[in-house]
Amino acid sequence: MSFSIVVAALLVAVSLWTWRFVKWFWIKPKMLESYLRRQGLAGTRYTPLVGDMKRNVNMLMEARSKPINLSDDITPRLLPLTLKMFNSHGKTFFIWIGPVPAVMITNPEHIKEVFNKVYDFEKSATFPLVRLLAGGLVSYEGDKWANHRRIINPAFHLKKIKNMVPAFYHCCSEVVCQWERLVPEKESPREVDVWPWLVNLTADVISHTAFGSSYKEGQRIFQLQGELAELIAQAFKKSYIPGLRFYPTKSNRRMKAIDREIDTILRSIISKREKAREAGEAANDDLLGILLESNSEESQRNGMSVEEVMKECKLFYFAGQETTSVLLVWTMVLLSHHQDWQAKAREEVIQKLGGDSKPDIDSLSNLKVMTMIFNEVLRLYPPVAQLKRAVNKELKLGELTLPAGVQVYIPTALVHRDPELWGGDAAEFKPERFRDGLSKATKNQVCFFPFGWGPRICIGQSFSLLEAKMAMALILQRFSFELSPSYIHAPQTVMTTRPQFGAHLILHKL
Repeated sequence: MSFSIVVAALLVAVSLWTWRFVKWFWIKPKMLESYLRRQGLAGTRYTPLVGDMKRNVNMLMEARSKPINLSDDITPRLLPLTLKMFNSHGKTFFIWIGPVPAVMITNPEHIKEVFNKVYDFEKSATFPLVRLLAGGLVSYEGDKWANHRRIINPAFHLKKIKNMVPAFYHCCSEVVCQWERLVPEKESPREVDVWPWLVNLTADVISHTAFGSSYKEGQRIFQLQGELAELIAQAFKKSYIPGLRFYPTKSNRRMKAIDREIDTILRSIISKREKAREAGEAANDDLLGILLESNSEESQRNGMSVEEVMKECKLFYFAGQETTSVLLVWTMVLLSHHQDWQAKAREEVIQKLGGDSKPDIDSLSNLKVMTMIFNEVLRLYPPVAQLKRAVNKELKLGELTLPAGVQVYIPTALVHRDPELWGGDAAEFKPERFRDGLSKATKNQVCFFPFGWGPRICIGQSFSLLEAKMAMALILQRFSFELSPSYIHAPQTVMTTRPQFGAHLILHKL
């Protein structure tokens, strides 16, 4: 009798599991597809489990197999399937991320609504592997997001960032001095791949500003996160196999080992800080110190746990380092190609800062030409090619009704280059379009959002732009630069928009 009961229970369990699985990978996707198509929305046909992921990976691999010209549109290399659907099906359509339909929106009014309604259109869960690099604030929703944002805000207040400018200067001047040793004579220009230098520069800035006296341990975190990013990038290049991340492959084991080592380092740094604070020592004025101080003030109500502080530290490191390094590298590439704008930027730097003076926050903030150039670089080469949000309840978006279970994708790279929004010269590098500010350039439309937009705009935007201004000011004071004959233009997405083959430039000492 008992055996029969066990067998019956097993059969019921297997039947329930089978039903849930079939519902997840077939019934629900087909219902969502039918719902969207009944509203006249075009989209790709659903392929069980994989959706369009295998197709998209194949298109990405094909796009990355050959470089492009500097004047070419980079969207085919970053979002090939999205661009193909945009050209054939119009401004709103859907594709499949596994069994989930992703509705692509490019209408500025719809984008504005999605960015503003943060409690309706929630941050969609990132891929599990990506969360190893960038969890924390960017992945939270609702009250938890609001609470963490409130705790972290003091670390990125302009008054606090002002105190970090000397660290910006120290790290940037070190790189420039090393370049001067590589190019000691004015008459002897030299080819340099500036990309690894800029990556190391921005990592050094984060190490000093986030961890202060513990910056050497911070540098170890950078090395580990760099290796982790490469392993994740390799995983995305492989054919999509559901559940592959759970297999104990060599790369999966290494990723877990890296994550454990980063956690160990961060836990040690945080523990030392907490003990110092309990002993009555003055709080450190670095990002971690400000965060811990702010968190202690909230601890009586709803402070962060040590694990949550660690996640925020990982995010500081990855997002801060990545965003600034890609902004700098594409700025140097584009100014190498557009020598007239390089000359204008250098003239402004010398006029505002002098030939060899130490920049401060006020002088850097007055670099208007530099701001125009950065905005145009961020328009043409946004750090993140697309943003996504989850729909967890039925919502209206314009004339569309979106059912619970779909995701909304905003293809930043495509919107930033849309001729209907930016004019016939949308593909051209023309910083002058930002001469009268963002509102005039965008015609008051939400079509420029390199750091996101609305309440969830990137908390570190001012930090990143000020650091980038410091770096470019010091570089322009000492060097002119041009593209090397060996330069290969091949932007690709590896979490952010990076140069696939580096950035080989010819540096001339001034």
